[in-house]
Amino acid sequence: MTMRHDKAGIGVGLLIALALGARPAAANDYVAYARVLDVTPQYQRVNNPRVECRTEYAPATPSPAPRAIGGSILGGIAGAILGNQVGQGNGRTAATVAGTITGAIVGDRLQNRQPDAGYGSEPVRRCEQVDHWDRQWVGYRVHYAYAGRTFVTTMPNAPGDRMPVQVSVNPY
Repeated sequence: MTMRHDKAGIGVGLLIALALGARPAAANDYVAYARVLDVTPQYQRVNNPRVECRTEYAPATPSPAPRAIGGSILGGIAGAILGNQVGQGNGRTAATVAGTITGAIVGDRLQNRQPDAGYGSEPVRRCEQVDHWDRQWVGYRVHYAYAGRTFVTTMPNAPGDRMPVQVSVNPY
């Protein structure tokens, strides 16, 4: 009866090991311990780009308004009246023409003058993508010695002074 109970226990143990993802060791495999020589944490650089925005202030730019002609007409009429009052004969005609032209120019400039762009600023939002490098932990680089040879591996945990290794013996 003891024999049957032992075989059932081995079968259940094998099923549990297979369910947990362990592979059964071959008859020529065994576990030994290797001496740990060096353990170094390993990192890698990872780029996580970011968008950075800032607000800058630029001179305000007025939108161009459509030009009006009312100021030119009124200025021309006023200039003609004033010019007509000056001089006599052909001089009066020349003064009227000069007053009309001058009045039209002054009237146009008064009505269509633009505010200076240097008086004020407006906020402008500028964004750009910039690199942002982080160090990401990878694991531990472990140098260990077994049977007179040195080996290197990467492990998720630091093993301590010694670590188990699976040794497989096969005919050459």
